[in-house]
Amino acid sequence: MSFLPLVFAGFLEPNCNRFEYLKSWITKLEIPFTVLPIESKNHIFINFPKTCYSPLFKTKTLLVHYDRVQNTPGANDNSAAVCEVLLWAKKIYNQPKIHNLRIIFTDGEELGFTKEQGAYGIATLYKKLGITQDEVFVLDGCGRGDVLVVSTAGKSIKTKGNFHATFEALYNKAISLAAKTSPNKWITIPVPYGDNAGFIACGIPAVAITVLPSDEATTYMRYLQKEKTFSRTVLDRKVGTKSQDKALNLMEKEKLPWTWRCMHTQYDNISILTQEAFILMDRFLDNLADSKTMR
Repeated sequence: MSFLPLVFAGFLEPNCNRFEYLKSWITKLEIPFTVLPIESKNHIFINFPKTCYSPLFKTKTLLVHYDRVQNTPGANDNSAAVCEVLLWAKKIYNQPKIHNLRIIFTDGEELGFTKEQGAYGIATLYKKLGITQDEVFVLDGCGRGDVLVVSTAGKSIKTKGNFHATFEALYNKAISLAAKTSPNKWITIPVPYGDNAGFIACGIPAVAITVLPSDEATTYMRYLQKEKTFSRTVLDRKVGTKSQDKALNLMEKEKLPWTWRCMHTQYDNISILTQEAFILMDRFLDNLADSKTMR
């Protein structure tokens, strides 16, 4: 994979200490960072210069989990997004540019229950510090395909206060960024919750971004249109769990994009990544940095 840095392969090794490896990787890129230990999770915060921030605009938090399911390579879930963001951060680090971006590489996304995940601890800290106006974006599974995906997860939540209006504004911003980045190849679909779950559970809107190959995206959308309850099943992470019949469960799982079915398996390896996804995400990050919302 000539488009990937040599250091990437080591990040996928079975016995890799991902936390220590990521710290070493960022150090070699000469990007300052701070470790944020929260509730036994070790998150990594990129320290951009103060000149990159303006009080006139909302700050944007970008969450990218670096942990993986044990005994899997984790190439697309979520090493690719880690690599994409690091390459982009290195590119723009010394540019005299206001982008108002907080980048956090999160730990503990794969733990399952929302309140056990590392992002929940970060969101809880945000609330304590009164940081509730950030525009929060989550990058997950961004290493394969040519279609930019904005997740609908969070849109249907019924809650008191102004959560819905704030979420809608963030969701619409994500759509405008997707349309600008990939005018003819972007979609909105239900994507299983990741780090966005922890923030939403704390009442802070967060929108997830991912990437899929065109054929997989098209097939998935057809299933969603045919089966009106399938969207809810996807968001609840219950695809392939409803029946006692293993064959029926397998058939339901096959409605999900193959890229997603690879996750948490040995198939999620370096061979499935595509250069077009990395190019796409570099453009998205450029556009995200350029986008500014007045406070």
